[in-house]
Amino acid sequence: MATPLASSILQLLLGVDLAASDSIAGNRFAIEGLAWGPEKDGTASLRIDQLEAASLQLTSGELTLEIGRVAVRGLVAQIRSEAGAPQLVGVEAREAEFSGLKLHGPLRMPPRLHEAWSTAQVTAPAAAFPATQAPADATSLAPLGTAHGTIRGKITDAHLLFDADVTVPLRGGQIDFNDATVEHVGPDSRMGVSRLGIYVDAPDGRSYIYQFASAPLAGVTFERRGALLSPWISERGKLQLQAFAESMLRCGLRQGGSGLTEQARLLLGRTSLSGDLQLGDGVFALSGLQGRLEGRDAGRNRIGLHSEAVGRGVTAQIDSLSVRDAAGAAKNAHLRCDTLQAKLRLQLVSEGAEMRFVLDLGSGTAAGLRFDRSAPQPDKR
Repeated sequence: MATPLASSILQLLLGVDLAASDSIAGNRFAIEGLAWGPEKDGTASLRIDQLEAASLQLTSGELTLEIGRVAVRGLVAQIRSEAGAPQLVGVEAREAEFSGLKLHGPLRMPPRLHEAWSTAQVTAPAAAFPATQAPADATSLAPLGTAHGTIRGKITDAHLLFDADVTVPLRGGQIDFNDATVEHVGPDSRMGVSRLGIYVDAPDGRSYIYQFASAPLAGVTFERRGALLSPWISERGKLQLQAFAESMLRCGLRQGGSGLTEQARLLLGRTSLSGDLQLGDGVFALSGLQGRLEGRDAGRNRIGLHSEAVGRGVTAQIDSLSVRDAAGAAKNAHLRCDTLQAKLRLQLVSEGAEMRFVLDLGSGTAAGLRFDRSAPQPDKR
């Protein structure tokens, strides 16, 4: 099929602006086994044995999707005529292979997560969250429950609290602050968690990195002091990462306000970050996105973290992402797939008062894809 005709069909059915991601190569399509016919329910079906596309750029509102190459097999599209114009009702595909997929645009997220990468206090309005966002109570981060790894930070600023090398181990989904280290010139500092928040005890006193809006929070074991009125800390506290992160997200969706202290926001702009986290298997559900991670025993879903300055942005990379029963929703569009295997790279970048994201899928495969524009129906398969 000629490229202009294929481009026109995509623009007409999907309602997106189509351009070439490569000005030299242009957008390219190849279609094999095309069939068209009416269905009993009044819709028409478009069947394609194989659709290949390359060097595409799709835009919808503030979001842009760049496609290096995608090959879709066993595609069936349902089309209905509304007000004299064809409207895409749904699409199914047996499998797809892709490379060079990049989605980027502004990031809409709870204010407390926004602060983690912003050097200025930001309180996002409630209207920033899409109407189809999952209720806060539906939030699930089960893969964090058995995660393990190590996060390392390098703070370099002689004008603030300290120059330090920070190491925070994660074992069995738990951060034990008794094992966290804050090394610097002179006596080392210690991290911990009290009912007021997460702190650092330095030689010149205690400073809070993050202050809780309320306590107690789920997943937190607070510090304990020694016997009687002893000033010594016998237990620095622990965080069960899954319960704590889910609790913080729910609070962030319901409340605004600042948790990061002014000193912490300044420190983030001068803190480099590295680390690796092996996620566990299990269900995740967050802001209209859900799925089930699998393959921990094979080393899949291992995250590498990197940042030159956390206050300006963070990069996370998964060389072997493995997801089953993935689903996403935005406005009246719903996308699901049975399995997804890919190499993933996610960048979060702070641009003044706004966060932007770049989601890069270098290569991968997906099977059992389903897309529809109507209200989601239970999957009976």
